[in-house]
Amino acid sequence: MLLAVDVGNTNLTIGLFDDERLAADWRLKTDLEQTADGWGALFQTLVSLANLKLDDIDGFVFSSVVPQLDASIAGVASRYLELAPLQVTASTRTGLGIRVDTPEEVGADRIVNSVAASERYGCPCIAVDFGTAITFDAISEQREYLGGIICPGIQVSSQALVRRTARLPQIDLRRPDKVIGSSTVGSLQSGFYYGMLGMVDGILEKMLQTLGTDATVVATGGQSESLARDSRFIQEVDPRLTLEGLRLIWNLNRS
Repeated sequence: MLLAVDVGNTNLTIGLFDDERLAADWRLKTDLEQTADGWGALFQTLVSLANLKLDDIDGFVFSSVVPQLDASIAGVASRYLELAPLQVTASTRTGLGIRVDTPEEVGADRIVNSVAASERYGCPCIAVDFGTAITFDAISEQREYLGGIICPGIQVSSQALVRRTARLPQIDLRRPDKVIGSSTVGSLQSGFYYGMLGMVDGILEKMLQTLGTDATVVATGGQSESLARDSRFIQEVDPRLTLEGLRLIWNLNRS
């Protein structure tokens, strides 16, 4: 079985694959102070919840945008699984041509999402990931990664507003009952939801004008399902896109 891990700024996503089937997946809070032993104990607990043992795992692949955790995550593979981990970077064989000015600066999660989107939905395509940041990544008809756009995520934006105001509450992104809010919370929800939707669709419209209107737009991440229902351009929602990309890259590098 393959253990796939995506280390993000806010969450750590873990998937356990039995060949092509995602047998189990979990989402943990990213802990910058966690050690290899700490992660190892957590992974062991999670694997046991799936009625499996660490000995059942024969592959380990991970992507990370948190360099402080790279060593401890890799340490889980070497210390607890006795495996050589594959860490996805811009230099990893992915099947994508990386056509940007500085490939080493591209986040591993963006590469992984692009691999999965192009494989599952065809090219050209755009992968949108709603995370700590919202990333838009463009893949050409020739399966080349062309770059993209990075924007602040909804949580970052809402926290910044709350910190700078005295009386505004923290809210979650959800579709409001009505566009024009009749309360402070309703006004905030409408502002964040439709403001985010307008930004996302505005960016996608511009990208599609460049990439081609036949490009498939696939979204993943925390707010993808909520916003996709009202988006003019998001065609597919794939909550497991990143984990699937890790699996595909692992298979490509096995030989």
